[in-house]
Amino acid sequence: MEVKVAKFGGSSLADAGQFKKVADIVKADDKRKFIVASAPGKREKGDIKVTDMLYECYDKAVNDEPFEDLLAKIKERYDGIISELGIDIELDADFDKIKASFSNMAGRDYAASRGEFLNSKILAAYLGYQFLDAAKYIFFDDAGKYDWDKTRAKLRPKLEESENAVIPGFYGSMPNGTIKTFSRGGSDITGSIVARAAQAELYENWTDVSGFLIADPRVVKDSEPIKTITYAELRELAYMGASVLHEDAIFPVRSAGIPINIRNTNRPQDHGTMIVSETAEKPEHIITGIAGKKGMSVITIEKDKMNSTVGFGRNVLRSLEKNDVSFEHMPSGIDTMSVIIQTDALTGKETAILDEIHSRVHPDQLYIESDLALITIVGRGMKSTRGTAAILFKALADSRVNVKMIDQGSSELNIIIGVAEEDFEIAMRAIYDAFVQIKK
Repeated sequence: MEVKVAKFGGSSLADAGQFKKVADIVKADDKRKFIVASAPGKREKGDIKVTDMLYECYDKAVNDEPFEDLLAKIKERYDGIISELGIDIELDADFDKIKASFSNMAGRDYAASRGEFLNSKILAAYLGYQFLDAAKYIFFDDAGKYDWDKTRAKLRPKLEESENAVIPGFYGSMPNGTIKTFSRGGSDITGSIVARAAQAELYENWTDVSGFLIADPRVVKDSEPIKTITYAELRELAYMGASVLHEDAIFPVRSAGIPINIRNTNRPQDHGTMIVSETAEKPEHIITGIAGKKGMSVITIEKDKMNSTVGFGRNVLRSLEKNDVSFEHMPSGIDTMSVIIQTDALTGKETAILDEIHSRVHPDQLYIESDLALITIVGRGMKSTRGTAAILFKALADSRVNVKMIDQGSSELNIIIGVAEEDFEIAMRAIYDAFVQIKK
């Protein structure tokens, strides 16, 4: 059976008008048999997401404050969607149960999950699909870790016997039956789980953008979209801050070899971005994407004959471990080692870390430099293209950007550079222009 699983985010299901767009998309392809729904998102700037309203409502209940008026506002929003869609469904009993559960302190995870639960019931009624409560088919173990084996044993047979269904995103259940949510944005994970359980040919993730862009549009205006990207490239970009899809949503489908298609609910005609395991498709540009993040610091250790000192690197890293600090990158030379760390992680620990490094390795020089930004260029086309580094560094030199750090893995999939935070935007635009605009 050929199956597509489609997940629709909060912006795609924010109001009745968006519901109608979703229905048109679902009905346009009879392979879209299983739909994963988020809670209603913002309808316009300044609006409040239903999930945030539910958190606030539950917090009031916990603090023994009146919460009924806020719960009534949440119900009004759902009732408005139902009325505009003209469907025969009422949620009075559901809200009575929610009210009682809030009063009995059912937990913040339960409170947050009701947004997806209610929205999915409405969408199922509107589409004429079966509603499957995620709490009955998606499971966590006693430690709160997602349990694929138990989920597969329950969810796969149910999907096989169902012609079509709507499943709420974001949550599942613990062994004792209580509700447990994934991290924020977890509906992406649910969609990926359902796609794997259904052995789908494609997992469609519908949102309010037409896929990934080569660069952050807040930095590079009118950035081109990425047509095809591999999971490996996506991981590199996501690690450096590029974010459209919840990072944990990659793994369930990646392990099953199922591609992901990021699509725009408001522009269904757009191709979007295909995320695949491997591709023979020649990339349009040498690079696939650019991403970066500010707020980094570098600890530099200098010592003669460092390279011949057994255990030198281990002792430096033990100094970080002792202070519960992880590192991002560790470029080094014969007599120099640099350790890149998020500045926030160093707060209040700088002196202790430096003292520990001094006592362990006795460096000739040791200092910290802050206000560093990291930028990565990622692309499967880099490996087969000569002169990639030359294009990169010429673009930065022409823009008068000083490169403070360079790091490249042996896979040649990416190059990471460090620049001063004040040069971050200039560097991003220069790199984009050198690799993308040059093709126009």
